[in-house]
Order: sequence, then structure tokens, then C-alpha cells
Amino acid sequence: MKIVRLFFNIVLVFLIGVTLYGIYYLGALYMEVAPKADAIIHYDPKLTTKIYDRNGELIANIFDEENRDFVPYEEIPARAVEALLAIEDTKFFEHHGINPDAIFRAIIKDIKARKFVEGASTITQQLVKNMVLSREKKLMRKIKEMLIAFKVESELSKEEILERYFNQVYFGHGYYGIKTAAQGYFHKPLSQLSLKEIAILVGLPRAPSYYDPTKNYAEAMKRADRVLTRMHELGWIDDRAFSEAIAQQPKVYDDTLTQNQAPYVVDEIVRRYGKLMPNFKSGGYQIYTTIDLKIQNIAKEQLKKGYEAIKQRNKDYNYTKLNGAMVALRPSSAEVLALVGGVDYRKSPFNRATQAKRQPGSAFKPFIYQIALDLGYSQQSKIPDVARTYEFRQKGGLKVWQPKNYEKNFQGEVTLKEALVHSRNLATINLVEDIGLEKIYEELRRFGFEDLPKDLSLALGSVTLSPLKLAGYYTLFSNYGTRVRPKLVITILDKNKKPIFEEIDERYTLVEPKQSFLMIDILRDVVRRGTGTKARVPGVEVAGKTGTTNRYVDAWFVGFTPDIEAVVWFGQDDNTPLKKESGGRAAAPVVGAFIKEVYRLHPELQRKFHIPKGVKQMIVDGKRIYYTDRSRPKANDIREEKEEELLF
Repeated sequence: MKIVRLFFNIVLVFLIGVTLYGIYYLGALYMEVAPKADAIIHYDPKLTTKIYDRNGELIANIFDEENRDFVPYEEIPARAVEALLAIEDTKFFEHHGINPDAIFRAIIKDIKARKFVEGASTITQQLVKNMVLSREKKLMRKIKEMLIAFKVESELSKEEILERYFNQVYFGHGYYGIKTAAQGYFHKPLSQLSLKEIAILVGLPRAPSYYDPTKNYAEAMKRADRVLTRMHELGWIDDRAFSEAIAQQPKVYDDTLTQNQAPYVVDEIVRRYGKLMPNFKSGGYQIYTTIDLKIQNIAKEQLKKGYEAIKQRNKDYNYTKLNGAMVALRPSSAEVLALVGGVDYRKSPFNRATQAKRQPGSAFKPFIYQIALDLGYSQQSKIPDVARTYEFRQKGGLKVWQPKNYEKNFQGEVTLKEALVHSRNLATINLVEDIGLEKIYEELRRFGFEDLPKDLSLALGSVTLSPLKLAGYYTLFSNYGTRVRPKLVITILDKNKKPIFEEIDERYTLVEPKQSFLMIDILRDVVRRGTGTKARVPGVEVAGKTGTTNRYVDAWFVGFTPDIEAVVWFGQDDNTPLKKESGGRAAAPVVGAFIKEVYRLHPELQRKFHIPKGVKQMIVDGKRIYYTDRSRPKANDIREEKEEELLF
């Protein structure tokens, strides 16, 4: 008896020791793995940054590895929760992270198979495995998984665990989280999913690649039907709902949601506002832009057509570096509607619309002529159109400058209006000399120009500007004397929907509307009968100015209507000349075609410029001339035998 008692005592001590050691070991193991639960408890997932156009249409999803759009628990459909619990963890709301019954059943199956065939993981355990542990089928990993699950369940509510699960798990095809998967596979928000579509999604995490409906549609439907069958067996859906869902064959879209519809726009946003978003690709920002994707696509298409037309006209010419850029905006607000930095982003991501600094040539002349009008010149003022030779010293040597007109002739004397309508270089230089270079500098600086060349080449547009900069300056004309700084982004929200940036309207009234209209009228005639006739649009008044630099290095056209302004530039990236491709020939047709398509898309846009208060008109030699009290034609600027006919 003593031996038996001793034996039992030894066994008891052993069992107590093993138990105490087990408790100690599990306690130590718990202390080791518990910190891993913090990543789940204090959930901070990588979220996709989204960029939208002015109408709320998605321009691009920007993300780092994981394309995830967060959805709070309150916005997850109840059917999605039911479907998940039905197929994965029916007793989820009853256990504390581990389901003992399921574990016992799994152990029996594993023993029979002599290997791990079933893990009996609860949803909480699956979340733990997905976020902080590997997927290897080892006993120690399973123990750690259960310990962390206990920790998570003690810190989070069941709803919080489900919210993390639905946002964290991978649904295949590059989609993380159920909201992203719904939009990707079905092009629908979660709230509009059918029961069958929900069943497809909740069935995916078990084997995302295998059940991907874009690859294995039949298997995805079988998996979804098992989810539906289980819901029906549990009494969570009735016979009618079950039959209808089983019969449905949802349409699935094979998209990636990563397509960037306006890469030049996205790059410019990153360049400008990247410092405000240090974790740009994973911070879940929402960026609302001024871009209109439909107008952006029109601009992209027309720029490419203009590019191909140049190459077609000169098939034998070396155009390996030929490229272009286009900007379109609303004159009244300077909101950028389209920004295209090149003809093919894949071949060259350099953004010529914002980063290229090119000479605008004659497209700069309207600013000089506006200064003249504000100083009292009229549309009928006479300007000498005669050749002059200038000598100056450069690098110790004597240089000679002999500017010429584009037409290689001169007319002796022309009116201010005709000089700009036909872009007479010599008349412009003489106008600058008449006003005085210092006065021109002073007024141009008031307009906002910087880094101006300090010689007469300024008259021919020897400044350097990007297309976007030039578009902003041209609002001085298109917006009746008020220059507005171009806007690309309206607001930026962080992942909590709090604004971190809001655009401020910057505008400067520099010219009276009545004086600005005198320039609009001249630029309107540039398109009607001057160098910009290829930009004409039937039924729409278009004003604008061509620009062609020396040796045809740059070809520009800036055109505007009462409601839209567009700038187009063509040139070679290495500054080699184009082959007789002027602004009127290369760029003006693109602006005209663009405006025509925009007005077809938006027939409600205004088609005629309004005449501000204070503008008067007269008929001189059968032509209508506009003037103001400040810019009234002098007696010697009109034919004496003709009397003024004032038409108010």
C-alpha cells in the first residue's frame, strides 16, 4: 500500500509540476507574443490615397503594396457579417477567441489524417494569423495564435474585430478589404451588393487566387453557393432569397483599380503637395482636383492628333524629340480643367505643361499692347512698321540685331490693331521704343512677370514660361482684366476626412474690364482673319494669339472663349527647330478642335463675349472699332472725311 501511495504521490507531484511548468511556460509565451496583439488592437492599416476630378470621378488610386479603402463597421452590410459567420465562425459572438468544440473536431480529423488538415480557426484567430503570424501549420504557431486571440478578444469588441477583419484580409486580384473588392469586382459600393455578390466576396479569403472570379468564375460560384447554403441551413435566409441568390450569375469586372487616368496631373500633385502628405501612398488621403476627366481626355486626344499631323506633314524630317503640352482652364476662376504634359506619358513622364520653360514668342505681345492701350493708345493708333538695325556689345564683341517680320516685309505704318492681328514684329519693337523700355518693364512686373530680359528682344517674347504659367497670365485678358492664379487642387483630406489643404483664391485686378475688352476684340480678330484662323470654331467666338520663336523652335497658340481658355505648345525637347511649323499652323488647329469638342460636350457654355460698361464703338472705313474714354482714336488716326458713327 505504501508503494502504491508513494507512486500516486510521485505522479501527483509530477502532474502538478507539469501543470505549473505549463502555466509558467504559457505565461512566459503569452508575455512574449502579447505585444503582437497591439498591431491589431491599435489598428492602423495602409490605406489607398484617392485622387478625384471636379465631378467626383476617380482619377487614380495611389497605394504602396496594398490597395485598401477603409470601411467602418456601421457601413458593412449586415448580410456580409451573416455570410462570413455562416461559413467561417457560426459561434463568433459566443466564444472568447477560441472555439473548443471546433478544436476538438479538428484534432480528431488531424489524428486520423496523421497531419494538420483542419485548423479550427475562429475569425479572431484568422485575423491574428493574417496580421501578425505566418501561415505555417505548426503546433507552436497555433498556440501563439490562440494566446494572441485571447488578448485581442479581451481588448476589442466583437464589432471592432469584424471591422478589422473586413478591412484587413486579402480578397484577391490586388484588393485588400471588402470595400475595395466590391468596387473592383463589381464596380459597386458595398451598400448596393446583391446577396450572391456578398457570398462571392466572403468566400474569397479562404483561397483568394483559386476563388478569384476573374480567373475561376465557376469555382467562385461554387464557393459562393456553399456560403448561401450554409446561411439557408442556419435559417438566416429564407427559401425565396436562397433560390434567387443561387440562380444569380453576377457580372465580374477584370480591372485592377490601379489605372492612372491622368498621370501628368498626379505627378504634378505629388510635386506640389507631397510635403503635406509624407505617407502619400499609404495615408489614405482624398484629393479633390479641378480637373474634368472628360475635358482632360479631349485635350489628350487633340494634342496627340496635332502631334501626328506635324509628323505627317514632314515625314522626312528628324522629329525624334518632338513633343507637346496642353493646359485648359476656366478664365473666371483659373481652375485647371485639363493638364497634359506630353503626348505619351509612358515614353516620357517629364511634365512639359508645368516644368518646361520655353519662349512664348509672339504669344507674349498682347501684354505689351495692353500696356499701350492702358497708356492711352487706341486700336487705331499708328505704329511705324519699318526695319531697324541695333548694335550692342556682347562678350567683348560688337553684335548686330536686325529683327524681321514673319512675312519678310514691312508696311511703313500700321494701326495698333492690325499690328497685333498680323503679329508684326517690327511694329511691336517700335511700339516698345515709343513707350520706353523702362515703362514696359514696370508694367509687366505689375502684371506679375519675373526674370524679364532687359533688352528689346522682350518685345518678341524672349521670356521663358511654362504653358501653365502662360495660361495663368492670359487670364488677364480672358477674365476681363483680373489675373487669377491657376488652381489644380481644391482640397486635400486626411484619412479622418479632416482638411489638410484648402485652395485660396488669388486674383489681381490689373486692368479695367473696358480696357481689357479692347484687347479681347483684337485677339478675336487674330482668329477671325489674322494668324490664328485655324482656331476658328463655327458659332463660337474665339480670341487668341499665335507664338512662333526664332527658327521655328517653339510653336504656340493661346485661345479662349467666354468660358474656357486653352494653351498648346509644340517643340522638340532638345530645342532643335521644327520644319516651318508656326504657332498658327501647328498649335492653333489643336485649340480650335479642342474648343469645338468641349462646346459639343457642354452646349450651355457662353459663345459670345460680353461688352463691358464704358466701351464704345465707331465705324471707320467700314470697320467697327472699339474704344474707351482712355483709348479714344485721335483725329489724325482716322480719315478726316469720315465722321464718327457712335453706336451705343
